[in-house]
Amino acid sequence: MQSQETMRAIDYFDKSADLHPGRIAILDGDAQYSYGETRTFSERIARTMLARGVEHEQRAAIYSHNHAAVLFCMLGILRAGAAWVPINFRNATDANVEFLNYSETAWLFYHSRFREQVEEIRKRVPSLRHMICIDGPDAGNPSLASFMELGNSWSDDDKHLDWADAHGNLDQMMGLVPTGGTTGPARGVRVTNLAWGTMTEMAIHYWEGEVAEPVCLCTAPLSHAAGVVAFTMFALGGTNVVLPGFEASQVLAAIEHYRATHLFLPPTAFYALLAHPDVNKFDYSSLRVFLLAGSPVSPDKLKKGVEVFGPCMCQSYGQTEAPMLLTWLDARTVAAAAAGEHPERLRSCGRPTASVRLAVMDDAGSILPPHQVGEIVACGTLVTAGYHNLPQATAEIRSHGWHHTGDVGYIDEHGYVYIVDRKKDMIISGGFNVYCAEVEAGIMALPQVQECAVIGVPDDKWGEAVKALIVLKRGESLTETEIIAHCKARLGGVKCPKSVEFHSEIPKTPAGKFDRKAMRKPYWATVDREVH
Repeated sequence: MQSQETMRAIDYFDKSADLHPGRIAILDGDAQYSYGETRTFSERIARTMLARGVEHEQRAAIYSHNHAAVLFCMLGILRAGAAWVPINFRNATDANVEFLNYSETAWLFYHSRFREQVEEIRKRVPSLRHMICIDGPDAGNPSLASFMELGNSWSDDDKHLDWADAHGNLDQMMGLVPTGGTTGPARGVRVTNLAWGTMTEMAIHYWEGEVAEPVCLCTAPLSHAAGVVAFTMFALGGTNVVLPGFEASQVLAAIEHYRATHLFLPPTAFYALLAHPDVNKFDYSSLRVFLLAGSPVSPDKLKKGVEVFGPCMCQSYGQTEAPMLLTWLDARTVAAAAAGEHPERLRSCGRPTASVRLAVMDDAGSILPPHQVGEIVACGTLVTAGYHNLPQATAEIRSHGWHHTGDVGYIDEHGYVYIVDRKKDMIISGGFNVYCAEVEAGIMALPQVQECAVIGVPDDKWGEAVKALIVLKRGESLTETEIIAHCKARLGGVKCPKSVEFHSEIPKTPAGKFDRKAMRKPYWATVDREVH
């Protein structure tokens, strides 16, 4: 396809394919694909898309569980100059329909296990023009294999790629990525080659782990951060081992079996590993980078992670609008903190990466000094171009010359960033600000607790009262009285939960984060507004 004189998103993969054509790029069950084979597949996908008239930045979605073909299609979409639209199959169909209409998506690559949802999407998304089933022909739609055959006789010389330039197409949109959408419809973030390239180069720098041939276990959804990590592993010349989904015992065994060097998980999945009865039965000595991202991590569980998995635990902070690497907390710092050197850094998400400036700002737009709590703001090339067709929403997160993350926190005198809550999740109880993440961390210090989520519920005396929803480890027991007594001693009376509920599971978003909107709904259903 195109020469490698530019640094579009696809070029990061191609550099590794040039250097290591015979190295395994993807391992999925019994199937394995070299970098050379994977590049050929992506070229054939791109040629067929070009032959069928794909337009510059035209949206192309992938709707599947974890599967090798998801990565083929992602690379093919990028190579064709289209914009990747990752769709989470765990979302309600209505939510996916809404986003596909909003994004005016024209292409859909999907797996046949979701044919019922896809048929509903086809009926309700008029912009769809091309539908390809990645695992075989389906309902009149071609298989990915037959789709690729159509492009074999087409030469890219037949069509001028007028969106190519020698500077790497910095402003080109390589992806239109939905936000979480927990407080309303998902917004589409315009991820440019500049932001994606910045993220990739930062990840190459911070995630290398001093490993010549990385092996990354892909078990979290490839439609979200795991797909970002997999792409970076390509840039590092690594092998992506694709697991169909997250199952704790399977992941623990797979680390040993594949000698995995890299693993990404959201904190909730990490906690499930720690709570598994077989967690101490496997060899994890191959791990170099066990990355936690997506939400704040319990410092006590992070310390336990070092004990179980070794000095490989690390953490990053980012968001769809500034992907993955606003900050970096390296494994050496985590291990030192777990051993007692600056133990407070177990509560940190690290220091700003080389690609950004971070600061803490008050509501008036003034930058705050160390240790003062305010909104975390950022600027730099990692920050994306804003929301698609939502100029007012973009302007709202760009006030005072900075990108506003919506996260509340502080920065210490050494530059370490501490997130205390999402701005919208803060509880105001008796006139005092209570940060959910701080209370959750206090409760997670109890060894019997597997998961904890804290919400504010209406209260006639306090306005809002702090309530803790807790999942205990299998075979463990705790009472509400014991938890409240622990919290009073550790957090004080204001931040202590007024009530505790025990659950078998806590509601989560399709991305695996706590769904506080769903948690709050039963308690606020009879109240005029969700502020009390």
